[in-house]
Amino acid sequence: MSSLYPEIEPYDHGLLDRGDGNLIYWEACGNPAGRPALVLHGGPGSGCTTTARRHFDPDTYRIILFDQRNCGRSLPSAADPKTDLSLNTTWHLVADIERLRLFFGVGAWLIFGNSWGSTLALAYAETHPERVAAVVLAGVTTTRRSEVDWLYRGMAPLFPEEWHRFRHAASSGSPGQDQDQDMVAAYHSLLNHPNFETRLKAARDWHAWEAASILLADPHGLPRRWVDPAYLLTRARIITHYFINGAWLEDGQLLSNADRLTGIPAILLQGRFDIEAPLVTAWELARAWPQSELQILPHAAHSTANPDMSAAIVAATDRFRYLHQK
Repeated sequence: MSSLYPEIEPYDHGLLDRGDGNLIYWEACGNPAGRPALVLHGGPGSGCTTTARRHFDPDTYRIILFDQRNCGRSLPSAADPKTDLSLNTTWHLVADIERLRLFFGVGAWLIFGNSWGSTLALAYAETHPERVAAVVLAGVTTTRRSEVDWLYRGMAPLFPEEWHRFRHAASSGSPGQDQDQDMVAAYHSLLNHPNFETRLKAARDWHAWEAASILLADPHGLPRRWVDPAYLLTRARIITHYFINGAWLEDGQLLSNADRLTGIPAILLQGRFDIEAPLVTAWELARAWPQSELQILPHAAHSTANPDMSAAIVAATDRFRYLHQK
């Protein structure tokens, strides 16, 4: 039996005009008078999902989700090469979250983030700690240089065949390319190439490398959205845009500034077999954040679709249902 709450449809949705050419898609589910909770999706660039709504008790929570800039139903889409991503940075997203808070009239809310969403949750909470009632993170990342390097170099010995294809695809136009080339930079260039077929091939090759670790950890297979070329182009272009710029964070910034989180209760959920976001980051964050509780799930990996992980997320949000609000 699923530990998730039943499927639910939004009671309201819309586009928030940020005044800089960006329209941010948002939706609200559950109890309009309930405890406010904000969902921060992964990627960056993956967009929010219907499953994410089901991590919260709909009778208790006012569940707010949004598609981060240039992905999902937000406009303009990063799949269009003419879309300028210069106004899509971590700090633009932090500002979008704060604007959404004001739009919804929220004093302080619970923040849930998974994967990249945990990085964004930490950036927001460290900037606006007084606006955060509690935090739940799954598959914890802080987007340090070492974490990005692990994804696009460090994992290579675990998947030698897939790594060979990934690297070869990036350098196929340059036979003499050094084997230690920066994969993020190489694919960032390909994903911004003027030729559509070149961009699409790069997006597919990028996701084929990600698939190696996903399929090892999740027998259910790849997300259904990965068959959509526009989704692949959007997600890969935004990810490389963020990672080539270090997510506009000083290296290690979110860990070194963890003292700003003092007083905010948090539950950190980490799969023991999470290859994409190794346990060390969650462990270091827990040590730096006294009010956080680290739960290591012995049979889970990175995906929130894992039954153990989804059950742990629901249990965490259930624990915070009646937390005293700021």
